[in-house]
Amino acid sequence: MVRAHGARVRVEGLQPAQVLAVLLGVLFLAYGIVGLVKSGFGDFTGHGVTLWRFSANPLNNVVHVATGVIGLLLAFGSGRSRTFGWLLFIGYGLLFVWGMMLTGMIATNPVSGLGNPLDLATSDNWLHLGIAVVGLLMAVLPARRGVLMPDDGAPTDTAPPARPDHGGHGLAH
Repeated sequence: MVRAHGARVRVEGLQPAQVLAVLLGVLFLAYGIVGLVKSGFGDFTGHGVTLWRFSANPLNNVVHVATGVIGLLLAFGSGRSRTFGWLLFIGYGLLFVWGMMLTGMIATNPVSGLGNPLDLATSDNWLHLGIAVVGLLMAVLPARRGVLMPDDGAPTDTAPPARPDHGGHGLAH
């Protein structure tokens, strides 16, 4: 096996998880802003407007804006973007399950006293499932790695070792 002294394996270049974090961050931010423009801030947890078949009350829109900002902030590193993926997976996975309970598709809502502050509907549930799946994909995407060679000109052991000179005749055996 050929090895270099001082070489390190590092994450190299822009990672697919980072690209997904930026794309999702921009989409969440844009959707939240458009939703806030349409719904305003009145009736914060009530029935808001519908944007492309999805509910958009002011609280829901603020959550989307916050998710977009977090996504953009965490997109600056490979590990951070994977953390954003885990946050999406856990957060939107829980929203999916809660929404399924709110709409009566899987069980009764154990926290029914909270009502439906995000104004979740069936179409929102399936969107949240899709977002959770994309979050999981982001979290487990493999990173592209490369070998970082030392810059100080340190010798590497990639060349065959020099043979000792025997007998003083100058010939290497």
